[in-house]
Amino acid sequence: MEQILTAEDIAAGVERLAQAIRAKHSGHPIALVGIRSRGDEVAERVLTLLSEEDWDLAFGVLDISLYRDDFEHLHENPSLQESDIAFPVDGAHIILVDDVLFTGRTIRAALDALSDYGRPAKVELAVLIDRGHREMPIQPDYVGIVLDTRRQDRVDVSLEGCDGKDQVQIVKKEIP
Repeated sequence: MEQILTAEDIAAGVERLAQAIRAKHSGHPIALVGIRSRGDEVAERVLTLLSEEDWDLAFGVLDISLYRDDFEHLHENPSLQESDIAFPVDGAHIILVDDVLFTGRTIRAALDALSDYGRPAKVELAVLIDRGHREMPIQPDYVGIVLDTRRQDRVDVSLEGCDGKDQVQIVKKEIP
């Protein structure tokens, strides 16, 4: 395992997300919806930076466990957590936030889950890390950090709230 990003790198990536969102939407009402787990912590950090201004911001958390198409994921993380979206989704401008964008399947599941809450006017995507290798036609609107990875590698994001420290490691898997 190789640590490639430090707490400072992660903070800079979150700041880039906040700056890009501010530049495009400053003053217009938006809702940040973080995808559990870790996307919600990234969304909270972005919200904190955006909240420094007088701005109509809403915040929500989305658990997509039951919407995924890779049910083996539930064996690794069997605890389901609640979604918490306390604002009207109908007509809202929502920015989905996740920690890592890889194949696009998590975002597809998040869009399905979000549609159960209503029909937003617009949905955009902000990711702390874009590592490429899409399987679905999903691209982020806002990116904090771009990582060059091999498809078989695993990107492990640790964040203070979930894991006790901020770091990103790449676990390299050898091709047989």
